[in-house]
Amino acid sequence: MGDPLQMESLKKYLDLASPEFEGGLTAATRGARDFTQVIQLCTIRKRALQKGLLAVPSNMRRVAMVGGANLRPLVNFIEHFSAVLGEVCCEFWIGEYDNYNSEILDAESSLYKFKPDTVLLLPSERRCSYNGPLDSSRVEQEDIGRRAASEVLNLCSTIHARSEAEVIVGNFRLSPYFDPGPMRNTSLISEYAFRKFVNMEIGARLPAYAHLCDIEFLSNRRGNLSGVDDRTWFESKQPFAADLLVDVAREYAFMLTHLACAAKKVLILDLDNTLWGGVIGDDGLEGIELGTTSPRGEAFRDFQLYLLELSKRGVLLAVCSKNDYDKAVEPFEKHPEMVLRLKDIVCFKANWEPKSDNIRRIARELNLGLDSMVFLDDNRAEIEIVNQFVPEVTTIWAGDDPSEFAAKLKDSRFFELRNVTGEDVLRVQQYKQESERQQLLEISTDMDAYLDSLEMVGIIKPFDRLDAPRIAQLIAKSNQFNLTTRRRTEAEVLGILDDEHFPAFTMRLSDRFGDHGLIAVVVGNVRGKEFVIDTWLMSCRVLKRQVEEEVLNEIARLAQHSGCTRVIGQYIPSAKNGMVRELYPKMGFVHVKEEEDAIQIYALDIAQYEAIATKIKMTKEIYATAGSPR
Repeated sequence: MGDPLQMESLKKYLDLASPEFEGGLTAATRGARDFTQVIQLCTIRKRALQKGLLAVPSNMRRVAMVGGANLRPLVNFIEHFSAVLGEVCCEFWIGEYDNYNSEILDAESSLYKFKPDTVLLLPSERRCSYNGPLDSSRVEQEDIGRRAASEVLNLCSTIHARSEAEVIVGNFRLSPYFDPGPMRNTSLISEYAFRKFVNMEIGARLPAYAHLCDIEFLSNRRGNLSGVDDRTWFESKQPFAADLLVDVAREYAFMLTHLACAAKKVLILDLDNTLWGGVIGDDGLEGIELGTTSPRGEAFRDFQLYLLELSKRGVLLAVCSKNDYDKAVEPFEKHPEMVLRLKDIVCFKANWEPKSDNIRRIARELNLGLDSMVFLDDNRAEIEIVNQFVPEVTTIWAGDDPSEFAAKLKDSRFFELRNVTGEDVLRVQQYKQESERQQLLEISTDMDAYLDSLEMVGIIKPFDRLDAPRIAQLIAKSNQFNLTTRRRTEAEVLGILDDEHFPAFTMRLSDRFGDHGLIAVVVGNVRGKEFVIDTWLMSCRVLKRQVEEEVLNEIARLAQHSGCTRVIGQYIPSAKNGMVRELYPKMGFVHVKEEEDAIQIYALDIAQYEAIATKIKMTKEIYATAGSPR
């Protein structure tokens, strides 16, 4: 039923119009897991909006929801979670009960007149059941399952084709009942096995514009039997038991508000009582708890195994510890049960300075924003200090029980990825290589000689389908060197491939230390004789390497190839992209005007432009026709 004291405090804050109300509402919503509490929170938030105590989020989305059940109060909950936790204001269009096939297949339906940005689809689980002969072969049963999955995927395809909307589709909860006994595992004729097969097919074949609300997992997590309320279905056509309804609403809202959001990049770790039990400075190498000789030591080792798995996915691991450096590194170098080694840590800070200061140093050395970082510590006081002095960093208090550390980190969802690209796998190695480059820079006295010594090779090529996941990832998470900070999903990136008005290219860079991977993304918009730079972003790891110059060379070449006489650059200021405020003037653009919200417009005359010589050896793929990438 939630925390009654917390709810009473929230009501008091509301009545008094207290400035603590908004934070209290967010905290209560973040922890709400039961139906009654969420209903109360929705009501309290509506009252707060009426009193003007809450601002409506400026991030607006037009959202439609269709499905095979009564969609209220599910939609109300989605709207609440989106606004409070995702800071997204949703304008909803809601389909009629179990009319989703007609609404989707009718090109003139109200669904498409609404022009949604996102469509939430909740297919009828009661239609997802085996309907073939009981004595059919396994191959025939699987064919029926694939057809059932295709029906759902075809609805997603139709939605996207007619509206260009992103689709978030729910899969199917598994039956919690014993019927038909052992055949659950030997055949697809049971609802349990059939829906499980269909869910696997949907997940495996999901296109880039569609995203999965994993209702099967949510139901399993809460308990399949507790997710069923057949009486409520017959009385009011509610799709799930009350508390599972909350879980599903929360997940739809999470997916909706995180479509174009990047995962966190760096996990900063304390050492003592976080990676091992005890204090290395006091207990020594032999005295710390780590490994299979004790339950607690095994829990710390298990946590390290999960951290290593995160590293393999591309999450950067850093250390920030109050310790003598020589003592702090000793377990990494000498302890036989230590899973993590120094090679797995991209930045290691062990000293007696404030952790907030060391975290800022880590951010500078990695050239990453503080908001891309998560700090985990078992000491609540250290967590509070970081919250106060480096509020951009997300913190996790590990607690006292190491058996819970991995679970807390997993359920934080800070490091969830839509997919894992080849460059994610190589990220730790790339940042280690960057450290070697910085060491070379420190001993170099001449910048030209330093750039020459790097032996850089660049590759520019048009967008392609193979790179689409990495391009979308960069667009989602690049904040500092990003002239417009426009976000695009993978589906939108793929849409650019077929649009002749949006020539777009990427750049890769490698040098004698290793491969930086895909480090620059440009999207142009050909408007008559003007080539407008819609998107120009780069990885901060390659700043001052003459990549900007080579990117501009290609923009100018492509503009001329497209029949344009001017390149138009836009600088849309954000809280994080101040570093590129003067980029266009430095690159020879002339200031044209200032628009609303301090947006600056610059122009470059193609006839006057001369390609800039750099130290990068370039290769390029040529565009097939003007304004159209090959």
